[in-house]
Amino acid sequence: MSDTPPSGVSEALATLARECGVSLSYTGWDGQRRDSSPDSIRAVLAAMGMDATDDAGCERALAAIDDHKWSRLVPPVTVVREHQGAHIPVHVTHGDPAQVKVTLEAGGERQLEQLDILVPPRGDGPRAIGRATFALPSDLPLGWHRIEATTNGRRGRGYVVVTPSKVSVPDWVREHRPWGLAAQLYSVRSERSWGIGDFGDLGDLGALASVRGDASFLQINPLHASEPVAPIEPSPYLPTSRRFLSPLYIRIEDIPEVSYLPSQQRAVLAWESEKPRRANASGDNIDRDAVWRSKVVGLEQIFAAPRSAGREAQFEAFCMREGRSLEDYATWCSIAEAHRGVPWPEELATGARAAVEAWREEHSERILFHAWLQWVADEQLERAQRRMKDAGMSIGLMTDLAVGVHPFGADAWALGPVMARGVSVGAPPDMYNQRGQDWSQPPWQPRALEANAYLPFRDVVRAAVRHAGALRIDHILGLFRQWWVPQGHEPSDGAYVSFDHEALIGILALEAQRAGAIVIGEDLGTLEPWVSDYLNGRGLLGTVVALFEKENDGSPTPPENYRSDALVSVTVHDLPPTATYLAGDHIATRAELGLIGDSIDDERAKSDHEREQIVNYVRSRGWMIEDWEEEDLVAAVHKLALASPALLTSVALTDAVGERRSQNHPGTHTEYPNWQVPLADGNGAPILLDDIFDSPRVQRLMKAVRTAR
Repeated sequence: MSDTPPSGVSEALATLARECGVSLSYTGWDGQRRDSSPDSIRAVLAAMGMDATDDAGCERALAAIDDHKWSRLVPPVTVVREHQGAHIPVHVTHGDPAQVKVTLEAGGERQLEQLDILVPPRGDGPRAIGRATFALPSDLPLGWHRIEATTNGRRGRGYVVVTPSKVSVPDWVREHRPWGLAAQLYSVRSERSWGIGDFGDLGDLGALASVRGDASFLQINPLHASEPVAPIEPSPYLPTSRRFLSPLYIRIEDIPEVSYLPSQQRAVLAWESEKPRRANASGDNIDRDAVWRSKVVGLEQIFAAPRSAGREAQFEAFCMREGRSLEDYATWCSIAEAHRGVPWPEELATGARAAVEAWREEHSERILFHAWLQWVADEQLERAQRRMKDAGMSIGLMTDLAVGVHPFGADAWALGPVMARGVSVGAPPDMYNQRGQDWSQPPWQPRALEANAYLPFRDVVRAAVRHAGALRIDHILGLFRQWWVPQGHEPSDGAYVSFDHEALIGILALEAQRAGAIVIGEDLGTLEPWVSDYLNGRGLLGTVVALFEKENDGSPTPPENYRSDALVSVTVHDLPPTATYLAGDHIATRAELGLIGDSIDDERAKSDHEREQIVNYVRSRGWMIEDWEEEDLVAAVHKLALASPALLTSVALTDAVGERRSQNHPGTHTEYPNWQVPLADGNGAPILLDDIFDSPRVQRLMKAVRTAR
């Protein structure tokens, strides 16, 4: 598509935008070109630290970018694929010698050879900067290696990251094409839950799905860290940190030290658990604030109890492994607790070193408490994955990596220099969200992320795959480009910003391969046609939603024509349960929420026509009887998905139990109780984990899934 400057965009502004990866226009969901407004382009550039207020500012910014390229002795990071060499530019005073070596991650050094490539110097006289070019050999092993360049009185360091050309999908996956269950963990409660699904429930659900349903994996919502005090954000896709876990999911009774508490303290724990446990039998919205108020009392008592020498050593090892990242996160939690509901002092809000260090010294015990919570959560997640594998799951846990973080959360505070300010990530208008979306999440700043050698991104990925057999990347298109919405603008009035996808996908592939995890990219929505092919070429699976797969006339696409290197499902967490969707019952709710641009009658007519086409198709394939009921249609649509060549198939737990309510309505915030709906059956009665696999409806769908394989 031509990137001719839109009306009102000068050539200077357009040149700066292109240099910074800011698109001037894009192709919308309907195939039509959409131009970004001059105001949005300038605001996006400002979020990158560029002065784009006028043409003179744009020209100065362009000159500064060019100067910066020549100012570093060696690039901060060079990301290459295995078996591919590269040229490393080294900038020295013109005429000075240079030496370059690579220190391998596993030990050992390699001296690099200077190439006979002549590059004209930048500038004249004694201040002239020359460029020497060194050859990076093609036989470096996979990993994070350090590169060091030296010249007269100067030394520069950076990283060389060698990534796999392609992540290997195990042969048995291609042969057996396993299926798994998809669930929102917070909604799946048992008799032992404290009003919210927890890590103990996670292990139980996975074990039951394996033994009773022959499932190979359990796909769940992100488990990222939430706020340490009320109000706690309900959305698992708007966490305070993606590097750490939410203590809300801790099963208190499973902490080893509980067994050694005095009887009086154990009685207090039992008393604290009574009220949240009563909520397990209620269909009311999940109250995270109430759950945490009860849990934190018990957790504080357990933290204060003595740990054995061995357990203390394990805790210390965990803290050493997580290092500064854990210290920053725990510090943020302690500050957030102390300033609940009131503004932070400016020096703490901005992370001023002296103020933060003073706070750490004064509140060391509370900071240690929050570090301990992460250790406990990490242990329990590891145990849940082990229980699933022990129960026969070949993959086990499939975790979910959210797009971003809360703008005032721990990661935004600690990683401020690599986050763009004044903008948030979202999505342009599409057929389901005609106003566009603003997700209120600060994006990575591409140039700053590269300057930090992509280490913050690496740490996020490592945390996500640590205890998982598979990883789903929500909106993986964000590793290619992101829709940035400037503050004060409508979600539709933004601009796309490009990222170095070769570097980001390469690092993702490296960390996943090291962990032995399968990676699934949620590549739905508005995307360039080549993106899915690129992902598959790197060994990452894509995403197929059967309800979205249609021919030009609107009829269902034959499942045999689906992509094979993909995870297929009938529905996803941003859609209503299948029964609700096919019945069109969600239309009235969407109309009440202001999410329908057309008339409600038109939407109902479209829904009726879609259902009719699906019914006719599944009956023509022999997947549903003529005198069908709701359960038959849901099972038939799952048979349709299972007939595809997709390597993995995900079945929503909400479909299995007959849930009618949506977990999330995109485009809403307070209008609907997103991410607060407890699991219920088709009659709206809460259903506990203990009873799920005894449900006749669940058993019928599990049977349909097993026989369709």
